[in-house]
Amino acid sequence: MGDTANASDVRRVEDALGTLEVPGSALYGAQTARAIRNFPISGISIGDFPHLIRALAQVKKATALASADLGQMRPEKAEVIARVCDELIAGHHLQHFPVDVLQGGAGTSTNMNINEVIANRGLELMGHAPGQYQHLHPNDDINRAQSTNDVYPTALRVALMTAVPELVAALDGLAQAFEGRGAALVGVMKLGRTELQDAVPMSLGDEMRAYGSTLREDILRLRAAISLLAEVNLGGTAIGTRVTATPEFQARAVEELARITGLPLRASGDLIEASWDVGVFVHLSGNLKRLATKLSKIANDLRLLSSGPRGGFGEIALPPMQPGSSIMPGKVNPVIAEMVNQVAFQVIGMDVSITFAAEGGQLQLNAFEPMIGYGLLHAISLLRNASEVFRDRCVSGIEARPERCAQNLMASTANFAALVPVIGYDRASALAKEMVSNGESWETFAARHGLPPVA
Repeated sequence: MGDTANASDVRRVEDALGTLEVPGSALYGAQTARAIRNFPISGISIGDFPHLIRALAQVKKATALASADLGQMRPEKAEVIARVCDELIAGHHLQHFPVDVLQGGAGTSTNMNINEVIANRGLELMGHAPGQYQHLHPNDDINRAQSTNDVYPTALRVALMTAVPELVAALDGLAQAFEGRGAALVGVMKLGRTELQDAVPMSLGDEMRAYGSTLREDILRLRAAISLLAEVNLGGTAIGTRVTATPEFQARAVEELARITGLPLRASGDLIEASWDVGVFVHLSGNLKRLATKLSKIANDLRLLSSGPRGGFGEIALPPMQPGSSIMPGKVNPVIAEMVNQVAFQVIGMDVSITFAAEGGQLQLNAFEPMIGYGLLHAISLLRNASEVFRDRCVSGIEARPERCAQNLMASTANFAALVPVIGYDRASALAKEMVSNGESWETFAARHGLPPVA
């Protein structure tokens, strides 16, 4: 079964279920074409996620070289496969991966998409027409000693191990931006608040610095999650039984994949368990949700602190990015912070979907790994992009409004907390109530009552 040339820009492709037509320039074949027909769902293709395509190509290159090294594939075939994989690793041919990210079959459509692309591109390099699979076959050669059951989860782990560090780098830049503003604004005193009520004085610089500190906590947790992703089940084939793979294949393939990727990959000790266990993905998703929750809280704070600027807190100024209204002149909205909120909401929702997908797996395989993979890679991309924009278009340009900070602080009862050790809680409370009733500022009230200075 294979492809036959047509007179125009269409060619006929054939598989066990019959014959279909695909574009003449397409490198994919019949099983990919069926997946395109079966899953016109999100409009988002696997080719939109280069990390995943690169990782799949790395897996296919590793398995071909391992098979050749073990004498189970002719070296010239392995060489052609490796050449095509190198093209994919370099980012070429992404347009030939049109399968929707939301697909049934536990990733079989994705696996066959790359098998067919490698086979047909390899045939071109060998001087043959697409579909002449007697020379290079998508199943017998490209998928030799493999199953979707071990290819897809292995590739997903590799993809995440390369995507997460990019998010970490973006977070590091955002943390640095907050730390930089913290250092610059440390001398600006302002009102600290709890439950949106006046609390105690604090430094605006300390407030900004703390945002950087909390992001550094999430950087540590994301780096720890990367190490958990390093255990792969490549070589387990169908449900971890190693059917179609020789006993020595697993170690050789994982070793080759580690060399190709430069990642500290290790083979799963229990391949049956590893075929269905998606706990590491749930763990990573939880870390992403934690990060999203923190980013949204920080964005909320910045929106509050910059609110007004005259009718709200107005203690900081965010960089003006665009006019804020089609009808209200002079209005400028905190659009970057609002974007961060929306990204966070989406990532939190992704975590719910990933949790259900992980729980919904049955027996020896989780059929919903494509949704898990899409959710994780998409969430990482959203958080990375949002963090970079947040840093460049908002946080780095935060300015203090020291007059407003001082005005709010002096109008509050915040300074009375520091007097409790000196005059006692009851006396301080009575004085605070008197100050509010009289509508006095702290400076005037303290001078009239001869209150000791506070730090």
